[in-house]
Amino acid sequence: MASPYNPERVDRGSKEKDREDEHNDRSVDEELSITTVKVGYLMKHSRQKDFAKRGTFPDGVTPNGLLFQRLSFEKPLLPQLEDVDIILHKATDEIISVDLRDSTESSNAITYTKGMQELKRYMEQHVECCVIDPLDKIYPVVDRLKIQQILNGLEDLPKGRCCSIRGPNFLKVDDFNDPEMDQRLSAAKLSFPSIVKPQVACGVADAHSMAIVFKSEDFKNLSVPLPAVAQASMDILAAFEYVNHSSTLFKIYVIGKKVFYAVKRSVPNADILTKMAIENGSSPLIFDSLKSLPTSTDSLHGGESSRATSDHFDIDLVTDAAYWLTRKLHLTVFGFDVVVQEGSNDHVIVDVNYLPSFKEVPDDIAIPAFWDALREKFESMKI
Repeated sequence: MASPYNPERVDRGSKEKDREDEHNDRSVDEELSITTVKVGYLMKHSRQKDFAKRGTFPDGVTPNGLLFQRLSFEKPLLPQLEDVDIILHKATDEIISVDLRDSTESSNAITYTKGMQELKRYMEQHVECCVIDPLDKIYPVVDRLKIQQILNGLEDLPKGRCCSIRGPNFLKVDDFNDPEMDQRLSAAKLSFPSIVKPQVACGVADAHSMAIVFKSEDFKNLSVPLPAVAQASMDILAAFEYVNHSSTLFKIYVIGKKVFYAVKRSVPNADILTKMAIENGSSPLIFDSLKSLPTSTDSLHGGESSRATSDHFDIDLVTDAAYWLTRKLHLTVFGFDVVVQEGSNDHVIVDVNYLPSFKEVPDDIAIPAFWDALREKFESMKI
């Protein structure tokens, strides 16, 4: 369920900017009322249908002067692109393969469909075109290792009321049969349980194949694609010390200058995971994060415990991190997931994604914010 939007707390940055630009509001409104900006959008049919049925892509002009036009790879692309002012895409829908073996930071590591390759060439040849967002800006969210390295910079942010926000400890795993696995995990400040994820975060079939492991032997013969990234379970604070997060996940949506959040159920605490593993023959818990997370109905890990975790959720700290990520990633619309560690109350970002559906946020709030974000990006490129 989406949490209510509170502009006093969540939209702090844009509110300050509104004060600075208040004297220009009337002239901007007049300009927007007479200037129509065409937005060509391109994404897979199911995603396009979901956005459209919520009113994101209306048939007419939006209140802030946007006119949406569907683009199609089934028609000649160039005439379509020449007719729009903004290109809105979900390039990760068009990925065929990702090769991260040479650790390159270039989007050339990604192989796109023929249609997307044509769009990529057009964008490279028309750098003045407003694209939401450029492919090289999307690349870090495709590579879990790269995004974790970026999240390391969060340590420079001031602490919140009583805690900090950070990325999880992690270790790149190239060989599940590494005889020195225990030492490498320890050096990376990892203990068990740990979550093992493919390094490729999206766009390919097995990007969401994951496993929760409870001992070093569990790494052997895992089906999670290599290279993989072993992340500290959010039930871990340090070696041998378990810190739970009460099965509570905070989904954060950054839409232009506005930040929203929703609360969802997450994986159980470490003791429940261990119990589940024992019932499973002490085997690692393997799952697809898009389909079926390991869950528990144990009453000890819901109710009061979840409410206590929510009480420690610091939206100001998260908003600061959202603005920091906006500056680092240069993305217009993105999301990230946060869990709050019991005890320390540290906020840990466990996932970052590009152009999420933000369907947990009420449409009457999220969609106007989305339109504003597109318009603001377009206007900023004219300066």
